[in-house]
Amino acid sequence: MRVALLGPIAWRTPPVHYGPWELITSLLAEGLTERGVDVTLFATLDSLTKAELDGVVPAGYEEDPRIDGRVWEAIHVAHALRRSAEFDLVHNHLDWLPLAFSEHCRAPMLTTVHGFSGPAILPAYARSRSSFVSISDSDRAPELDYVGTVYHGVDFGGLPFDPRGGDDLVAFGRIHPDKGTHVAIEIARRAGRRLILCGIVQDRRYFAERVEPHIDDDRVVYHGSVGPEQRARVLGGAAALLHPISFAEPFGLSVVEAMACGTPVVAYRKGSMPEVVDEGITGHLVDTVDQAVAAVARVGGIDRQRCRQRARDRFGADRMVEDYLSIYRKLGR
Repeated sequence: MRVALLGPIAWRTPPVHYGPWELITSLLAEGLTERGVDVTLFATLDSLTKAELDGVVPAGYEEDPRIDGRVWEAIHVAHALRRSAEFDLVHNHLDWLPLAFSEHCRAPMLTTVHGFSGPAILPAYARSRSSFVSISDSDRAPELDYVGTVYHGVDFGGLPFDPRGGDDLVAFGRIHPDKGTHVAIEIARRAGRRLILCGIVQDRRYFAERVEPHIDDDRVVYHGSVGPEQRARVLGGAAALLHPISFAEPFGLSVVEAMACGTPVVAYRKGSMPEVVDEGITGHLVDTVDQAVAAVARVGGIDRQRCRQRARDRFGADRMVEDYLSIYRKLGR
């Protein structure tokens, strides 16, 4: 089978720091290639892969201010679809834009819906010639038909187990009101724990007004956007990951990465969290700050080895690759 993976181009694949869509696309490309699938990855030209790499843009538009993402995403999609007749399947990881031109795709198209930015983009999905995969059952639009749900997988080799953890709490992800960074700060303060913050600043006003005033390099420490090695150390060395989201999280990759290190999660019961977090095994689901503070006091009762094993069983990259292969066999020509 010849498969084209149409990847995003905001960041390199795999990303150096941030880039969840690029990370998943990379894990899939490498896993499929290892299984003998003939894969062409359409991504930035500085990407690293064992698959055949093709593309038009030299680097991610979030990493080079000279690159206009709107322009280069369109050129990127056009380039990939021009080659689409060469493949048995085109697997789209680039959101709605390829869907607008799906009639020009000369192979069956599969789109992983990594998350809807809002209902206004739904016409591009509803009018397209594509099959759809959701990344959680909760993140499904009733207007669309889906061929399945495939939970994201993570590379356990890059997320070593830490049997001890530590006393600190960690909040990991983009700094934005959706992620509840300011709520994590309040939970940690009331729990009497130091908080480590990691992630890109996506909303600068929010950061300046609600987050930065609390950063003192003592009780609240901000590491910025961290790469894979530091990510594993920070997540594995924590007592728990705080995930007090204020929106319906489609999946929550950092949640699974923490579990993979053996670190339990205290997450708000929104979006996919009830699907991802196994209560009392990989973490606790809560609805309020008070409940979160109480849950932090209980995380020491979670077996970190069991937490990692459950995460491996449910969210290993190998499982994700096999799930996609099963769908490919049904859809490919």
